[in-house]
Amino acid sequence: MDLRFSDEDEAFRAEARAWLTEALEGDFAGVRGRGGPGDEHALFEERLAWEQHLGRSGWNCVGWPKEHGGRGLSLHQQVIWFEEYARAGGPGRLGHIGEGLAGPTILHFGTPEQQARFLPPIVAGTELWAQGYSEPNAGSDLANVQTRAERDGDDWRISGQKVWTSLAHWSDWVFVVARTDREATPKHRGLTYFLMPLRQEGVEIRPIRQVTGTSEFNEVFFDGALARGEHVVGAVNDGWKVAMGTLAFERGASTLGQQMHFRNELAHLVAEARRNGRIDDPLIRQRLAAAHAGLEIMRWNTLRVLSADSVAPPPAAMVTKLYWATWHRDLGELAMDVLGPEALLGEQEPGYELTALQRLFLFTRSDTIYAGSNQIQRNIIGERALGLPKEPTV
Repeated sequence: MDLRFSDEDEAFRAEARAWLTEALEGDFAGVRGRGGPGDEHALFEERLAWEQHLGRSGWNCVGWPKEHGGRGLSLHQQVIWFEEYARAGGPGRLGHIGEGLAGPTILHFGTPEQQARFLPPIVAGTELWAQGYSEPNAGSDLANVQTRAERDGDDWRISGQKVWTSLAHWSDWVFVVARTDREATPKHRGLTYFLMPLRQEGVEIRPIRQVTGTSEFNEVFFDGALARGEHVVGAVNDGWKVAMGTLAFERGASTLGQQMHFRNELAHLVAEARRNGRIDDPLIRQRLAAAHAGLEIMRWNTLRVLSADSVAPPPAAMVTKLYWATWHRDLGELAMDVLGPEALLGEQEPGYELTALQRLFLFTRSDTIYAGSNQIQRNIIGERALGLPKEPTV
C-alpha cells in the first residue's frame, strides 16, 4: 500500500484548493459549511446553484471517465479533491446520490442509451437522485422487498412503499428495487432495478420530521407509477446483482471527504472545550485524544481498503460502516459533555434554534441505524469476513 502523493498529485491539490478558496469566498460564501448532517434543509436553492456551478467548472463527478463528463482522476487525486472540499467547508452535496451511487451504477451496468440520457444531467447538477431501497419490512434485509412491478406493455407499473428515502422531496429521479417475480426462490431473485421519475402521477412523498426538526428522510408511496421498460438497469429479475453493485460504490473515495467533515467537527469541539475551560478536565481531554486516534485509524483503514488490488471489496471494508457510525455517535455524546449545561440552550437568535453541536448529537443517533444497523453490520462481519455460521432465523 503506497499512499504517498506524487508531485503531480500535489500540484492538483494546489489547483483544487485555490479553486475552492476563490469559489467559497465569492458568490457562494453563504453556503460554506452548511447543509451537513442535521442541517440538510439549509439553503436549498443556493446549494443547488452551487451544484450547477461545480458542473460548469468541471468539479462534479471528478472520478468518472472523461468521455462521460468526469475528469478521470486517479484514486489519489479523488482522495485529494474530497479532502480539500471538506477542508474548505464545501456545503453538503445535494447531488451526492447521483454522483456516488446512481451514476456509477449506470456507468457499470447501464446501456449506452441510459448513459447518454442520465449521466450528463448528473454532471451538470440539473437532476437530483434518491435511493429507493428500504421498506417498512425490508430495511437491512433488502432481499425482503415487497414493492412490486407489473407489466404494462413494454413498461412497468410500480406499487408499494419505500421509507427513509433521503432527499426524495427535492429529487427528480429515484432508483427503485422492486419485485417482478413473486414466486422466485431464494427471495433475492425476482427483483429488478428501475430508474423512475419522482414527479409523476402515482407517486406521493411524505417528509419524515426528525428529532432535529428537519426532514432529510421521506416515505415514498407508489400507486401504479410508471417505470419505462428502457429504464430497467441490467436484466429483468436480476436486480439483486445491480443493487449490490450500487452498495459497493458507497465505499468510494468520497468516504475520505466524510472523514474530513468529521475532522472539522472534532476541531470545532476542541475549540469549544478550550473556550469554556473543559479542556482542563483530564477525562474530557482523554476522550478528545481518543476521538482523534479513532479518526486516524478510520482514515488509514479506508485508505487500505481503497488501495486493495481486487475487484471485490476486501474483508477490511466490512468494518467501515460499523466503525465510523459508532465513532460519530460517540463524538455527538462527547459534544454534549463538553458543552455541559450549555447543551440545553439553543441559539438565541433567531428563536433558540439548535446549535451545530446539538445537531451533531441528535443526528448521530441515526448513524448506527441507517444504511445497515450496527447489529446487521456485525452479522455481515461474522458471516462474510470471518466465515461464522449464519444467524438463525425464526
